[in-house]
Amino acid sequence: MQRIIEQKIINQTNQALLINVLADATSLSKQVLKSALDKGCVWLKSGKKTNRVRRVKKPLKVGDEVFLYFNEKILSSIPAEPDLLLDKKDYSIWFKPAGVFAQGSKWGDHCALTRLVEKALDRNSFLVHRLDRATSGIMMVAHTKHAARDLSKLFADRKINKTYLAVVEGEFNTDMLTINEKIDGKSAISHIKLLTFANNRSLLEVRIETGRKHQIRKHLSGISYPIIGDRLYGNADKNHPEDLQLQAIQLEFTCPITQQPIQIELSDKRKIKS
Repeated sequence: MQRIIEQKIINQTNQALLINVLADATSLSKQVLKSALDKGCVWLKSGKKTNRVRRVKKPLKVGDEVFLYFNEKILSSIPAEPDLLLDKKDYSIWFKPAGVFAQGSKWGDHCALTRLVEKALDRNSFLVHRLDRATSGIMMVAHTKHAARDLSKLFADRKINKTYLAVVEGEFNTDMLTINEKIDGKSAISHIKLLTFANNRSLLEVRIETGRKHQIRKHLSGISYPIIGDRLYGNADKNHPEDLQLQAIQLEFTCPITQQPIQIELSDKRKIKS
């Protein structure tokens, strides 16, 4: 049986080392705790700030609160490795495989793109947009707060063109379609183009003006063309053999640092097929 431990520990000794406090308060070995710290499931509240903590020998003050979110199943997950597509130093662009989270949770971040990029490049990483865990494709990560601010503003101001591929069930009944249906009360616009039809599946190109949560999945399901492999809005059950057939294939924008146009697209070899 896999262990799940959710525990709050209040430190009672000044200058006590974090690893010793955790070991004394739990049944976990120091080796297991060191791995847990590296994978991001330990948090420290000191004063008014609560932050993820990884430093094994971090000295604690009396009254510091340590939060452990240990889930053996989550921590044993092995993420697929992302691939670097473009490195601009202040930010980088990656291919995120399906199954990799955009960012971590309180239970850890070792399967999150931001953490994987931090370790690969030895730089701070800041999230500026998201892809669902089940969606593969192009993602951008900032490495300075200045770049994070500027890139986030580009996304918020709709100055980054985003293109996706989606494989849906059935023959799509029109060559071109724009869906303008609100999601959670907010404007959501998706432009859809039929690329190919084969084996009762349609390959669609989708360009989105907005970036609402699950926008493409909701829009396509809402017109009775659910994406293959969609367990949430489609017909796939939990044992469906295919991943979600949705992929971010292109980003196009003006670099906020150099003011030069950038267009990056996945190679045909990487793109999903119908």
